[in-house]
Amino acid sequence: MYAATDTKTTRTALTVPKLRQMKAERQRIASLTAYDASFARTMDACGIDVVLVGDSLGMVVQGHASTLPVTVSDIVYHSACVARGLKSALLIADMPFQSYATPDRAIDAATAMLAEGGASMVKLEGAGALLDSIRFLSERDVPVCAHLGLTPQSVLRLGGYKVQGREEAAAEKLLADAHAVADAGADLLVLECVPSALAAEITRSLAIPTIGIGAGPDCDGQILVLHDLLGINSGHRRPRFVKNFLEQGGSIDGAIRAFVDAVKSGAFPTAEHGYD
Repeated sequence: MYAATDTKTTRTALTVPKLRQMKAERQRIASLTAYDASFARTMDACGIDVVLVGDSLGMVVQGHASTLPVTVSDIVYHSACVARGLKSALLIADMPFQSYATPDRAIDAATAMLAEGGASMVKLEGAGALLDSIRFLSERDVPVCAHLGLTPQSVLRLGGYKVQGREEAAAEKLLADAHAVADAGADLLVLECVPSALAAEITRSLAIPTIGIGAGPDCDGQILVLHDLLGINSGHRRPRFVKNFLEQGGSIDGAIRAFVDAVKSGAFPTAEHGYD
């Protein structure tokens, strides 16, 4: 299914069931954000497995201070652009702030992202009251990627971009939330800024794959924001989990290939990219 960085090898399209197969076969999942067709085409050719149209576009594309101003229309537009550049990678669309606050709102937003935006899965942040939205979408054949740990749409409540799950009670809750989103029907889980040992425990205990960002080396896959991978200054503080792969790869294609190879081999992330 995957051929390292040999662009001459034809890859079959990655599907939702194949993500779980990759976990079972211990094939690491390489993922990046994208916001346009050209970068999407490059990522697809370089072997990226999963492309996320993240609400990070609010910060790195639109210049906002957070992801909160991003709208469903923004995500649908950028998702449609990215979809035109993909042949093999699986496309996930981020659900913006409050677009999934109720099941009815969630299904309307998700329908637009899949039907108009060309996505194969939607991503939403949190558990608790939002489990109803995950369950509602899953029962209506909408694949869902959950997102726990540092959830950027909760930045006002969290008081900033901080590591989550360090205290024992918080770690137990995060572990419970991970099982809850999986039980509600999530097909994939992003763990952001979570202590490496906790992320490893969650990954071992779940049947669904985990994708880490600042969550240590033991997740089933890794994701970075494209601009961070290329070392582009977006005007925000650079987190410790970021690595500039352009320095290593020498070109955009080279940087993406270097990232894919590092994720697949387990060379990235290292301990310095994670949290205790």
